[in-house]
Amino acid sequence: MAASDKPSPAGASSSGNPAPPLHVAIVMDGNGRWAQKRGLPRTLGHRAGVEALKRTVEAAPKLNIRWLTVFGFSTENWNRPAAEVAELMALPRRYFETDIVRLDREGVRVKVIGRREGLSAELLRMIDDAQARTEANDKFHLNIAFNYGGQADIVDAARRFAEDVAAGRRSPGDLDEQMLGSMLATSGSPPPDLIVRPSGEQRLSNFLLWEAAYAELVFQDVLWPDYGAEHLEAALKAFAGRDRRYGAIATDNVLATG
Repeated sequence: MAASDKPSPAGASSSGNPAPPLHVAIVMDGNGRWAQKRGLPRTLGHRAGVEALKRTVEAAPKLNIRWLTVFGFSTENWNRPAAEVAELMALPRRYFETDIVRLDREGVRVKVIGRREGLSAELLRMIDDAQARTEANDKFHLNIAFNYGGQADIVDAARRFAEDVAAGRRSPGDLDEQMLGSMLATSGSPPPDLIVRPSGEQRLSNFLLWEAAYAELVFQDVLWPDYGAEHLEAALKAFAGRDRRYGAIATDNVLATG
């Protein structure tokens, strides 16, 4: 995308042509701190975070976002207190029970990415049902990273490739960036254009490490349960001001130094 054709939150480029739809990824961070600031249990912060997710999913298609990937539970979150882990495990159920009918009706395709090991049979059934129910939808794509880690996903992809080599289905020379990318959990979605992290923290925390190679990063000083359409639009405005060169330089800079 040229610097002169950057998307605006309204979905139009500076040239007046429709901008391509965006893939935005969000680290849903700050639930516990939100609750502690209010003297509430951390578990209530996670429940408030589900409401923020609902607001964000509703706002995203109106802002030229077609793919939204959210980080709900990381492979490292198992180290948290057992009561908090149990609450986090219940969040997909809370979300799907209240919203899956609406998501399906509005053409949203739901995909849950991450390892299945450690998840209860009930949760796996609910995930499978949500994915099967919405798999034919193509208006908007919601990827929920749950029991997910970027490093773990790369290791899992490498292991699957090694197994294919051992079985004679592939040779080592087949492995390139495109091949490995196709074996990641995010296969089927374009790389994220923008990764947003609210809560004031400024790190990826093992989220979409491979896919983030050329993503723009925006950090916002708002806790996730307070997140809404206005914060998402502010992140997109910051993104629209970026000059995405993908390792190259602008033509006019080449001529100026030539």
